[in-house]
Amino acid sequence: MDLGIKGKVAVVTGSARGIGKAIASVMAEEGALVVIADVNVEGAVQTATELKNKGLKAVSVKLNIANYNEVVEAFSSITKELGPVDILVNNAAITTNTAQVRDMTPEAWQNEIAINLSGAFYCVKQVIKSMLERKWGRIVSISSVAGILGGFGQCSYSASKAGIIGLTKTIALEGARANITANAVVPGVIATDAYYAIPEKMRERICKIVSMQRPGEPEDIANAVAFLASEKAKYITGTTLIVSGGTDLFVF
Repeated sequence: MDLGIKGKVAVVTGSARGIGKAIASVMAEEGALVVIADVNVEGAVQTATELKNKGLKAVSVKLNIANYNEVVEAFSSITKELGPVDILVNNAAITTNTAQVRDMTPEAWQNEIAINLSGAFYCVKQVIKSMLERKWGRIVSISSVAGILGGFGQCSYSASKAGIIGLTKTIALEGARANITANAVVPGVIATDAYYAIPEKMRERICKIVSMQRPGEPEDIANAVAFLASEKAKYITGTTLIVSGGTDLFVF
C-alpha cells in the first residue's frame, strides 16, 4: 500500500532509539525525508546514518523539546534546509520519573510535564502556521495507556500523557478545515530497551494484564503512526488509537 508520503518532510522527536527510531524507519521506508530529532546527538546521528546506508533519506538534528528557544531554533534550521514540515510526530518523552503523589517533588513533576507535554506543544507551534497556509499537515502524538488508565506511581507521566490526548483533539479542531489531521497513538507494553531493563519477574507480571499476554513490538506503533500520517487516513482526525494488545480490556 502506497501511503502517499513520499517526499514529505517528517520530523520525529525522540527518534534516536526505541519507538521513535522504529517510527522514523517506517516513515523513511515509505519515502519521507525524515528528521531524526533528539537530545541524544550521537544516537540521532547513528540512526540517520543507518537509514542513509539503506538508501533512505534522513538527517539528524539536536532537539531539547523542553527548551522553547531551542525548539524554535531547531525547527527554523530544519525549514531553511529542507523546506516546511509536512508531518510532525511527537514521540519524545521520559518514563523514569516514578513516585506516588505524596512523594513526587514539584521539581520532578514540572520537569516531566515540560518534556512530555509542553515539548509537544512547543513543536506543534513551529509547524501549525505553515500547515494552515499550505492546507495540509499531519500531526501524530504518542500518548500511553497510562494516560487513559492511570498508573500507580506515575502521576506526572499519566497526567502528561492524558494531556497529550486533550492537546491532540484541540489541534484536530483547529486544523480540520485546512486538511490538517491530528491524532494520538496510545501504546501499551512495548518491547523496548526500557522494557527489557525491568526484572524478568516484573515483566511477566506486567504481561499478565495484557490480553495477548505479551508485549508489542516498536514496529506495531510505527505502522499505526505511518498510517495516520498518510493520505489513506485523510478523514481520520481527533482520534485516540489504542495499540496495546488489549491492555485496556478486562483480563481475568
